[in-house]
Amino acid sequence: MAQATYKTDVEAVDALAASYAQLKQEIGKVIVGQDEVVKAVIISLFSNGHSLLVGVPGLAKTLLVSTIAEVLDLEFKRIQFTPDLMPSDIMGSEVLDEDRHFKFNRGPLFANIVLADEINRTPPKTQAALLEAMQERSVTVAGVRHTLPSPFFVLATQNPIEQEGTYPLPEAQLDRFMFNIPLDYPSYEEEIAVVKGTTSVQNFDLKHVLSGQQILQFQQLIRKIPIADNVLEYAVSLATKTRPNTERATGMVNDYISWGAGPRASQYLVLGAKCHAAINGKYSPDMEDVQAIAKYVLRHRIVRNYKAEAEGVSEEHVIESLF
Repeated sequence: MAQATYKTDVEAVDALAASYAQLKQEIGKVIVGQDEVVKAVIISLFSNGHSLLVGVPGLAKTLLVSTIAEVLDLEFKRIQFTPDLMPSDIMGSEVLDEDRHFKFNRGPLFANIVLADEINRTPPKTQAALLEAMQERSVTVAGVRHTLPSPFFVLATQNPIEQEGTYPLPEAQLDRFMFNIPLDYPSYEEEIAVVKGTTSVQNFDLKHVLSGQQILQFQQLIRKIPIADNVLEYAVSLATKTRPNTERATGMVNDYISWGAGPRASQYLVLGAKCHAAINGKYSPDMEDVQAIAKYVLRHRIVRNYKAEAEGVSEEHVIESLF
């Protein structure tokens, strides 16, 4: 697929909205329901951010990611995280070839879309290697820096129930993820459609919608989209309100939150709102666009205190109170 050239940015935004509609249509051939999840994953991809998918087993997290990779014509690798996984298993390692020279063997991180399955199953050393790659878009092995392919996008999954033998990600590392996307059970009708489809013979003919080059083009475009000062200030104020015992904190935040979102949240709220506006055919985001993606950005960046846990006050409840 050749890189498309657009006469104006308006034309490019129209192309982005059209590509998103096409993407949804192709992914919908395989994935039943989960529209909000698909939308959130595509927004984070176009915004050049990584996502954490949180849901119980069997909700088609892996199928969703591999389908998105196929529709986007990108290289996809899946890493199953286990307690004995070492950093070299994901980054790659130096090996001696037949001429007795060291050669770098690339690990599964060298792909456009990497699915880190059950990221909380592996020790901090390996988690840190992955998170460094996410931040730097490169890995360092034996003192040599190796650049990862572009675009590079990590989708990590986490199972919220089984916490036996897991290594929960620390807040500083969770902050590397642009979005935290919860997956819920399908509705009764959706589950009937899923079971019908998966228990019979099915062949999906998926079309490639976008190339890696076009995705990079759209990532640049998102940053060029203008945003009104009042909308940008609204996004920043949402993030600052989550910080307890500061001048902007709300009563609810002071009561139930022990730690709030950092400046990275403000950046992702703005980028996410720009992308949300673009895929809906708007040329500039408004406050509704910020609110539409706020939960995904803030959910994993605020830490509830014991009082919130005892009274059953969720992160979502606190975020909604900020609107």
